[in-house]
Amino acid sequence: MSGHAIDRRTFVRALPTLGAAAAAQAAAGDLVIDPAPLFDISPWLYMQFMEPLGATDSSVEAAWDYDKDDWRQDFVEATRDLAPDVVRFGGLYSRHYKWREGVGPADKRPAIRNYFWGGKETNRVGTHEFVGYCRRVGAEPLYCVNFLADGEQRFHHTPEGDRTADAREAAEWVSYANDPGHAERRKNGAADPLNIRLWQIGNETSYGDVTFTREQSIQHTLEFARAMRQRDPSIQLIGWGDRHKKTEDLWAGELLKQAGEHIDMVAIHLMGQSPKRPDTVLKGLRYQKEPERAWEELLELSNNVETRVKELEDVITASGMKKGIAVTEGHLSLPPHNANPILAEWLTAAYHARSLNIYQRHGAMVKIATAADFQGNRWTVNALTLQTPRGITYPMPVGSIAGLFRRHNGQQGVAVSNAPSGLDIAASRTGNRVYLHVANLNYRGSIQVSFAVKGRVIQGGRVVAIAPEDLRQYVGLDQPEAFKPVETRLPDGTAPKWTFPAGSVSAVELELASA
Repeated sequence: MSGHAIDRRTFVRALPTLGAAAAAQAAAGDLVIDPAPLFDISPWLYMQFMEPLGATDSSVEAAWDYDKDDWRQDFVEATRDLAPDVVRFGGLYSRHYKWREGVGPADKRPAIRNYFWGGKETNRVGTHEFVGYCRRVGAEPLYCVNFLADGEQRFHHTPEGDRTADAREAAEWVSYANDPGHAERRKNGAADPLNIRLWQIGNETSYGDVTFTREQSIQHTLEFARAMRQRDPSIQLIGWGDRHKKTEDLWAGELLKQAGEHIDMVAIHLMGQSPKRPDTVLKGLRYQKEPERAWEELLELSNNVETRVKELEDVITASGMKKGIAVTEGHLSLPPHNANPILAEWLTAAYHARSLNIYQRHGAMVKIATAADFQGNRWTVNALTLQTPRGITYPMPVGSIAGLFRRHNGQQGVAVSNAPSGLDIAASRTGNRVYLHVANLNYRGSIQVSFAVKGRVIQGGRVVAIAPEDLRQYVGLDQPEAFKPVETRLPDGTAPKWTFPAGSVSAVELELASA
């Protein structure tokens, strides 16, 4: 327990009227923003990742209402609140997914085995249903194609036949989705194109020892990219660029050398974060005895996110090409696999907020990123948890943070030229409004700041904060709104002050007078 005497939400609301005694307890400092635009923030930056997970975590099936034969309304509404820019469909499941099995009359679609996650999938959610869902929640759909099963030979010979798919099958999917006059799509009820612009070629192709070699992967990427672009030259293609083993170079360098002109982004995954300390408390329930140490270890893990992003940036820069980075999976997977209960507690907040800030600060190259799996009813790495078989959908801590940052964000990245130690900040702007994503990385100790924007006058603003009194606060069916943000107007004045409680995550909006 943190032992704080004052309720943090009360503290956030009361800050404008707190006296000198409370202010004296906070570390003071100037938080100065340079409003000069540095880069455009990608309209696809905040991604969520949907994958059918069979018997392991009933993700897609749990989100479908079979009584109404539609997506669960509580799931749709929760997604709208999360406000993702992109939803990706795929993952390991893509290695044996055949898109044609998910189109046409629902009662004619075959149920298929989920070879990675157990059980079977009904195919009730296919291309039309997924794209329709994305349009309802304001997100861009992204499909991960079956990339010859990423080279995994077992899928050539399964009890259900050959589950691999070649470049022609991927190209036909593009045509089905995007060709204005495609007869089969129109027969299946969609007269207008589905306009799927984002496609990923290869998912974790370099991981393990049963998939393609680097050279095989690159050659097949060329085949797929050429075939898919021939059907629709406007699509955005993502190629696989991570390494096979830690001692090897990223595949991205050779991928760009041989196939760079055919792809737009390079994908890596950042979910496999391994605690570095030999006596780590980030396994099982050990963290419950030492929550402050767990907080510190998670911050250490977040350093690896920045290291990996910088590494890929350097490779892309060395290639001389202007290509984007797509972090198409990035959940915090701690033992037990994807189900550690710490992920339902605010103890993970600083890790998730800092990871999302890292992606945005590197937004000149990072175009797509995620910090969670999307939805499910068992795993704790999800952004949204669904009560099953029916009920409510609520955000996990990572979902609350991602939604907060996504809803309060600018169109251009700007720099923080000065800030007190202990705050992790990503800054952006749109016109005369500056946005700050602020995480107080201190487990104990609030931080007071005075806001300033170089060469501009602040004429107002607000703070939308998640600041639980106890950093071991959790979210669950008994308190699904535990991390609902609280909004407060900033005090009047051209250099307004604010205090960020320990462990809090906030979105700040500063209104600037016209230049």
